[in-house]
Amino acid sequence: VQLVESGGGLVQPGGSLRLSCSASGFAFSIAAMTWARQVPGKGLEWVSVIYRDGTAIYQNSVKGRFTISRDNTKNTVYLQMSSLKPEDTAVYYCTFGSSRGQGTQVTVSS
Repeated sequence: VQLVESGGGLVQPGGSLRLSCSASGFAFSIAAMTWARQVPGKGLEWVSVIYRDGTAIYQNSVKGRFTISRDNTKNTVYLQMSSLKPEDTAVYYCTFGSSRGQGTQVTVSS
């Protein structure tokens, strides 16, 4: 299993970012894919999941602001983040089962 996240960066409050996760080494099209995040000193926090049929579920704090999607032709899962807040600052990880990528840093600051 290999998961490679990209798309993080520094953005002002209220701004937007789109994260991408390129996956390989497993049957992506039937996999439930998850985005999670972590801030220093805290545990991994689940953000969103998308199932094989496209059903998406979100953590309450990001509902209405984040959108998860997938492109099975590219083995890629996305996280579109809008109306970003300073409390969204974290390293964001793409996960499949117990596997996760190296993460991508998202910093929301003015």
